[in-house]
Amino acid sequence: IRRYDSGRDGYIDLMELKLMMEKLGAPQTHLGLKNMIKEVDEDFDGKLSFREFLLIFHKAAAGELEEDSGLLTLAKLSEIDVSIEGVKGAKNFFEAKVQALSSASKFEAEIKAEQDERKREEEERKHRRAAFRELKSAFTQ
Repeated sequence: IRRYDSGRDGYIDLMELKLMMEKLGAPQTHLGLKNMIKEVDEDFDGKLSFREFLLIFHKAAAGELEEDSGLLTLAKLSEIDVSIEGVKGAKNFFEAKVQALSSASKFEAEIKAEQDERKREEEERKHRRAAFRELKSAFTQ
């Protein structure tokens, strides 16, 4: 991701994604690029963080990307051809993949923790509302 982050801000924006896809040999339309970002842009900031970038590969592995999706193309093009890269390149690639997969596992754990926290907060809100209604009904009788 750093290779394509020309702005050096830790994100891949629309123009950087456009350049990335062109370099990978799969240029996209402006609308296609916007849809690619929208599909994994969890914070709706219009650009991809490293976490959102990893989400592309997580969704691809889980079969959650449309067949004609630019993201699926990106995930497929990110695979390595050993005959071109050689064994050393493949070794580096697989080491990077292992690291990315462990990051993805950490990422999944973070998402689960966030979901559990939201669920707990919602339960607390329901409990407070019920307690308030009970107290209110005691005063209105």
